[in-house]
Amino acid sequence: MQSTVNYLWHTDDLLGQGATASVYKARNKKSGELVAVKVFNTASYMRPREVQVREFEVLRKLNHQNIVKLFAVEETGGSRQKVLVMEYCSSGSLLSVLESPENAFGLPEDEFLVVLRCVVAGMNHLRENGIVHRDIKPGNIMRLLGEEGQSIYKLTDFGAARELDDDEKFISVYGTEEYLHPDMYERAVLRKPQQKAFGVTVDLWSIGVTLYHAATGSLPFVPFGGPRRNKEIMYRITTEKPAGAIAGTQRRENGPLEWSYSLPITCRLSSGLQSQLVPILANILEVEQAKCWGFDQFFAETSDILQRVVVHVFSLSEAVLHHVYIHGHNTIAIFLEAVYEQTNVAPQHQEYLFEGHLCVLEPNLSAQHIAHTTASSPLTLFSMASETPKGLAFRDPALDVPKFVPKVDLQADYNTAKGVLGAGYQALRLAQALLAGQELMLRGLHWFVEILQATCRRTLEVTRMALLFLSSSLGTERFSNGAGMPEIQELKRATELRSQLRTLAGVLSRCSHNITETQMSLSSLSSELAKNRDQVHEDRSTQKIQCCLDKMYLIYKQFKKSRVRPGLGYNEEQIHKLDKVNFSHLAKRLLQVFQEECVQKYQTSLVTHGKRMRVVHETRNHLRLVGCSVAACNTEAQGAQESLSKLLDRLSQQLLQDRTKGAQASPPPTAPYPSPALKDLVLHMQELYEEMKLLAFDLQDNNRIIEGQRQRLRGTWICDCPALYECGLCLTPHRLLASCQ
Repeated sequence: MQSTVNYLWHTDDLLGQGATASVYKARNKKSGELVAVKVFNTASYMRPREVQVREFEVLRKLNHQNIVKLFAVEETGGSRQKVLVMEYCSSGSLLSVLESPENAFGLPEDEFLVVLRCVVAGMNHLRENGIVHRDIKPGNIMRLLGEEGQSIYKLTDFGAARELDDDEKFISVYGTEEYLHPDMYERAVLRKPQQKAFGVTVDLWSIGVTLYHAATGSLPFVPFGGPRRNKEIMYRITTEKPAGAIAGTQRRENGPLEWSYSLPITCRLSSGLQSQLVPILANILEVEQAKCWGFDQFFAETSDILQRVVVHVFSLSEAVLHHVYIHGHNTIAIFLEAVYEQTNVAPQHQEYLFEGHLCVLEPNLSAQHIAHTTASSPLTLFSMASETPKGLAFRDPALDVPKFVPKVDLQADYNTAKGVLGAGYQALRLAQALLAGQELMLRGLHWFVEILQATCRRTLEVTRMALLFLSSSLGTERFSNGAGMPEIQELKRATELRSQLRTLAGVLSRCSHNITETQMSLSSLSSELAKNRDQVHEDRSTQKIQCCLDKMYLIYKQFKKSRVRPGLGYNEEQIHKLDKVNFSHLAKRLLQVFQEECVQKYQTSLVTHGKRMRVVHETRNHLRLVGCSVAACNTEAQGAQESLSKLLDRLSQQLLQDRTKGAQASPPPTAPYPSPALKDLVLHMQELYEEMKLLAFDLQDNNRIIEGQRQRLRGTWICDCPALYECGLCLTPHRLLASCQ
């Protein structure tokens, strides 16, 4: 046990160790509060006095929620060693988070954004106080849990920190070699004499490497054999890196250097976030300090990311979930353009559903009007253009599974088990994503089929209504040229109009039949989708993978304990070998389930989804054509009614003239046609005229309904219902529906 006046700790409670000090978990003697104490060793006192006290002075100057707090500076009782009493972070460091097998391929997106926010805020506080840290790395970013269970990250270890303004330089070298700026690496690691001075941007390089590590689970610059084994190649990679590249690797000994301008496919960040992050990494991982961003631009660009909100959009045509990052003050037009950048679906071709309802996005409105979305409840994007769904792109986890060495090597076996377990967790995440993708495909198609079915019902109702009125008017044989009904020019025209109406009735009848067949086809498709959704809900592949992982994790924990031991006894060694065999069998079973029950089902569902999407597109276009045909019939019927109206007007005038002449003449001249027949014709025509007026009124009404449907299919709703405000749901303009919202 060791102690100061107010604090007590045991040397077994070691939290971390460096060249000049060790950090222990300690307690306040009076309150029992947990703290961290940094105890300096003998080597630290060999440094100049000003260097020894620099960390105390820097910490006293800082006060921020993302920087570890300094509580006191005390001395041990016997050796009178200096002790820094600091805030205790119970959840370890960012490095310990990244070393967990679950995060072998980087942090999940939400956690990465927390890291970014905390690091940027902490660094901003340092720059406001003119402090350069000089040793930024995941091991010096501590984690604790807030009151609501959220992660809070804090910068720590200011042993290398010093005050430095933006325009000042320093020549001393500090830091950890994998995270060092290349100019500092050259002198500190390669021991090459050079007289370069360094500015505050060296912290930006370290931040860039740290953020890449957090996003991917690995370092950006890796020579063959690793950074610590091949230092010359490590220096070459960082100094020869082309502009815009954010990573470089050497895959084989003496092999070529390979550059990457994007994050790896195994990265867990969405493409939407990656597109925002990669330019920042490219500009702070710049060797030449003159080309590297300054802190002002770094803070501006990272703050721009952190101030954005994410809108989840599932592209039904691609079968891909997108994360679209926009500002709340942006317009919807900007959002639609952002969707276009990720999906290649032009704004005018974008149609959206949300929770089964059509979602009309007015370009001039604020993006704040967009519904709150999640990954499981996104906006569903339907594109007017038909294309083959590409689905989720991923790397087969089996390609990242290392092999156990035949002999018993405790450290190597631990590293291998950790790598295999990391690939297993990646397989689990992919299996969950593939299953969620199938659910979103089926659900989105189901919603769109329901909308098409509703369109069928409305169009069928309008068509049958038109047929009813046409049948009523065509049911009376008032234009036959029977006995006593002489043939006149007007009668011929009336007969032609009747024939025209009969033709229109035939067209409408065929439209009605087509719509009925379409309804049956859509009902069948809807039943298939419901059946497939039940199958997805009953899928247990992820549970099988999780079961394998749980068993593998227990073996991994045992390997982790064993690696610190000097050796194993005979019986323990036999158990260790058996554990290796079992671990390998579990990994093989896990990957088999992933391939056969997850990937194959997903690929089959993609093919089926593509066929169904083509059917939906064809059905949609067919309904649009039918709607146009019905609208054309209504328009033609209106024209026939207008012609008939004019005809009746002429006949009425002729009858009036004949009666007037008959009253004045004596004896009356012989009429070319019997007067009773002409009178009967006019009466019949007038009755028909009244019926046609009613029919014309309903046809005009139907035209407005159909036009509303056509506009609805194009994504623009028009409504003239007498509500107190414009209604986008009512498709019957002459009356107010209860469904109007």
